[in-house]
Amino acid sequence: MTTAAQPSSALRILCRTTAAVALLALTPMSGVLAQVMPSKDSAPLAPRANDPAWARADALVKQMTMDEKITYLHGLFPPITKPAPADMIPSAGYVPGVPRLKIPTLRESDASLGVANQVEQRKGDVATALPSGLALASTFEPKLAYAGGAMIGAEARAKTFNVLLAGGVNLTRDPWAGRNFEYLGEDPLLAGEMVGEQIKGVQSNHIVSTIKHFALNAQETGRHVMDAQIGEADLRESDLLAFQIAIEKSNPASVMCAYNKVNGDWACQNDFLLNKVLKRDWNYPGFVMSDWGAVHSTTKAALAGLDQQSGQELDSQIFFGDDLKAAVAKGEVSQARVDDMVRRILHGVITSGLMDNPTPTTAQPIDYAAHAKVAQAVAERGSVLLKNDGNLLPLAKTAKKIVLIGAHADVGVISGGGSSQVRSVGGAPVEIPLNGGEAASFVRVTWHASSPLEAIKAAAPGAQVIYVDGKDPAAAAAAAKDADVAIVFAWHWQTEAQDAPSIVLPDNQDALIDAVAAANKHSIVVLETGGPVTMPWLDRVGAVLQAWYPGQRGGQAIARLLFGEVNPSGRLAMTFPKSADQAPRASAPGFAEQAAIDDARRAGQKVDGIKGFAVQYPEGAAVGYRWYAQEKRQPLYPFGYGLSYTAFAYKNLRVEDAAGLKVSFDVTNTGKVAGADTPQLYVTAGKRKPMVRLAGFEKVDLAPGQTKRVTLTVEPRLLADYDVAKPGWTIPAGSYPLYVGSHAGDMALTGKANLKAWSRKP
Repeated sequence: MTTAAQPSSALRILCRTTAAVALLALTPMSGVLAQVMPSKDSAPLAPRANDPAWARADALVKQMTMDEKITYLHGLFPPITKPAPADMIPSAGYVPGVPRLKIPTLRESDASLGVANQVEQRKGDVATALPSGLALASTFEPKLAYAGGAMIGAEARAKTFNVLLAGGVNLTRDPWAGRNFEYLGEDPLLAGEMVGEQIKGVQSNHIVSTIKHFALNAQETGRHVMDAQIGEADLRESDLLAFQIAIEKSNPASVMCAYNKVNGDWACQNDFLLNKVLKRDWNYPGFVMSDWGAVHSTTKAALAGLDQQSGQELDSQIFFGDDLKAAVAKGEVSQARVDDMVRRILHGVITSGLMDNPTPTTAQPIDYAAHAKVAQAVAERGSVLLKNDGNLLPLAKTAKKIVLIGAHADVGVISGGGSSQVRSVGGAPVEIPLNGGEAASFVRVTWHASSPLEAIKAAAPGAQVIYVDGKDPAAAAAAAKDADVAIVFAWHWQTEAQDAPSIVLPDNQDALIDAVAAANKHSIVVLETGGPVTMPWLDRVGAVLQAWYPGQRGGQAIARLLFGEVNPSGRLAMTFPKSADQAPRASAPGFAEQAAIDDARRAGQKVDGIKGFAVQYPEGAAVGYRWYAQEKRQPLYPFGYGLSYTAFAYKNLRVEDAAGLKVSFDVTNTGKVAGADTPQLYVTAGKRKPMVRLAGFEKVDLAPGQTKRVTLTVEPRLLADYDVAKPGWTIPAGSYPLYVGSHAGDMALTGKANLKAWSRKP
């Protein structure tokens, strides 16, 4: 592994930009009341008498000096740390260990979709790039989430990293949100189950994984200054439930708090989120690390539950260094709280297996060929066939002429931008710099070197396969006119640090698709997008394949899907609206203001950053398909939707509700080819706000004519109201309608559950 002596200019700009935003974020927000200081020291929050790792961590804390403790509570940002420790490599973070006690140095990397190396700060260092998180969620296969996490963890360990900033589980509330592609969809059960397995896979390599961004980091516009406002019950039944399911499933060593405010206070000094919910209600024993540049205080943050300041150079000051020592000396923060902070970090280091299985000190060999198969499997199982009129797909290998159009499909497939960007094996054939905005400092529009053109040529060796760039719709239409099939590759790029201006395909691509479809009735659209886009041309094309950002083997996966070597089995992990105004918010709050600021700066003007503002979430817990059902809005494509080259039927529903809820039914492949289906169970529940809720799912592979019995046992909290007064979860006794179908709203089998009263603590 190579190291760079100096950070790139892009990274230096990033540091300055982020630090400036952090300083701005310290100013009070008009019209929003900040939460008061936590009323008492938060340590220790819960006894852990039967936890050996807690006792072991406590014994280590007792042997540490105050300076050693403080050193473990604030991490460096390697691109700008001076002087740089000898063993530090350019990456996301570095926290010096305590060699005399064999407490490991923490070497941190971004890792949502692979071991990240955003602007190639480690020259020549590549990694396996998974498809986007939405692609993974659309597999509806927790085992693939585990495999992806295990792969990333293995590569990270081989590169000497031992902390991965992975596990993004923020629910996708809006179709334009910049980081939707990183996350795992709009439903708490699906997102929680999938990210829980991913974290388990990461930590199977004896390294630490985070879960992030806690909480309600639902947009990128103004992410450093916005205040997400939502009622407690709604928050508990949606975003927090996804985190809770994932944490219970995977025991992540760390939770990363978010940039934004939640109900008036910064997420990284939010007593309600960190102490009340996470550490008291959920009895979470691990540590809370900040996002990079998300810390705003010393005493308040420490008392509110923040355990470690990350990327200290990106904050306005080192809050958890000498300032924390001074706060202890003044009695503002107790020694017991400092010990609790260190103990929690050590607990995560011990339970992840890192303490007893130290990472290697030098880079180790990596089987990239084997890992590429994991990336390809996710792309193949997560791509969603949205339309297939007249069985246009799968393509016949007897085709004589195939024309591919647009999206650099001759050389690769596009990826999402930001901290999750992987420098993939094979390189980046296309990289386009940005011309302004926060993202410009550390983001490029990047393609992975996996050519759909070459893969389709290999799949149809007898055909003439040509590529047209699509910049001129008329020229593309002329090229497509006499082809057996025309395939338009359309793209919509999204990134961390900025939201999409709209969900319309950019660069005149709608006109391109219209022109091609008019010239050739056998036109197919392959969508490489970070989420939903509008499709005004939908009625005029024969087939649509949603490929998401398909990762470093995306070209091969797309070809295999188009030619039927793989039967499409992905199901949408988020709802596709017909138009932007169908969703709760048509555009990002604050977007126009931020765009004006960016334009002024491009023109050379010195202007202040965006001021703090509140974002209301009136949909509450009714995220995604719940919102569409509640508002009686018919989307373009519903959550859970996806076609196949075969067909499936459901029958013989049985509902068992004597003790909890268990639903079983038969699934039969009624077609002529093997395929996979994902039957879904939906229950309408909630007395506070009745909503349809995904209560279970299972992906099943079936041969033609094969039948399988599927049994789904329902987690009660999915059906419960959160009672703030109680406090806790409650299901009143009564009758609850349910259905089994292929997507939200598909009532293939209907029934009801007669449930007894049920309750439990938070």
